[in-house]
Order: sequence, then C-alpha cells, then structure tokens
Amino acid sequence: MKISLVVLLTSLVSACGFHLRGEYSIPQELATLSLTSFDQYNELTRDVKDQLILNNITLVTPSNTTPNIHLIDESIDERTLSLYQNSQAAEKELTYKVSYRVTLPTIGSDVFSTTVNRNYLDNPLTALAKSVERDVIESEMRTQAAAQIIRQLARTRTQISEAELKKSRDIATSSLPNSNNQSTSSN
Repeated sequence: MKISLVVLLTSLVSACGFHLRGEYSIPQELATLSLTSFDQYNELTRDVKDQLILNNITLVTPSNTTPNIHLIDESIDERTLSLYQNSQAAEKELTYKVSYRVTLPTIGSDVFSTTVNRNYLDNPLTALAKSVERDVIESEMRTQAAAQIIRQLARTRTQISEAELKKSRDIATSSLPNSNNQSTSSN
C-alpha cells in the first residue's frame, strides 16, 4: 500500500513538470559558449562563470560560431523605505540590475536584464556593522542575479525553437512559386 502511494505521488509530481530548485534544462545549443563582460575581473563575472560551470556549460574563447553571453552593465540603486523620528533612514531597499546580451550565431542576439531587490534596516548606531552588512547583501544579490541569468538561459530554448520554426517557414514560402506575379490583362 505504501509503495503504491509513493509511486502514485512520484508520478503525479513528475507529470506536472516539477523540477528541483537549481536544476535547469539548458538548451543543447548553449552547452558550449563564451562569456565576455564589461569587466572580466569583477564579482559578477566570476559569479556568472561559477554558475555556468555548475550547470555543466563548457566555456570557450569568443568566436563568430560560438554562442556568447556578454555582461553589459550592472547597477545598484538605493531607496529609503522608512524614517526614524529624527528623519534618518530606518529601512532601505537595494535594487541590483544586470543587463546582458545573449548572441546565438544562427539566430541573432537579444538583450535581457535581471533585477534583484532586498530590504534592510539601517541602524545609525552600528556604522561598521552596517557597511559590512551592506557588502554581504550586495554579494548575495550578485550571486542571485547570476543564478537568474542561468534560469533565463534555460528559457532561451523557446526562442531558439521559434527562430528555427520561422526559418523553416521562410524557406518553405520562398520555395513556393509566386502567384502574385501573374497578371491578366483584358482589353
């Protein structure tokens, strides 16, 4: 009885498309790619590189025939959410945004962006701890953004298949005789 219940539950979960967190199906076309960046040595580039390696993606040097991810820009914005009675900021929101371009040699390129938001309390009495806390939060946001980039790469499969479908339709329509060029004239 227990075994049949486990088998039934497992088949239901797998039938609905459930995947464990962190397990993404990267398209085969992106199993080998190159990574370029506005700064090859910053934390974001290292985090994206680590995520690519964790997902078994082979990194190669850039070429015209290899898919490429180019990290265009990163920015951190800060916004005050609440104030203390003395008008000092009590709670802040950090917004970390990354822009990147994915280039597929046979299809073209597209620019994407990913955003990570975090709130934190800004205690003016702990100045040293506050700066360390902010550094840790920014580092976690970069790591989360790198993971989001990989998840968005997994969604590239639909874009690849749509482009291949469009390409096959274009080939099919170009091979058909053009009936619009035939004209009849009546006098």
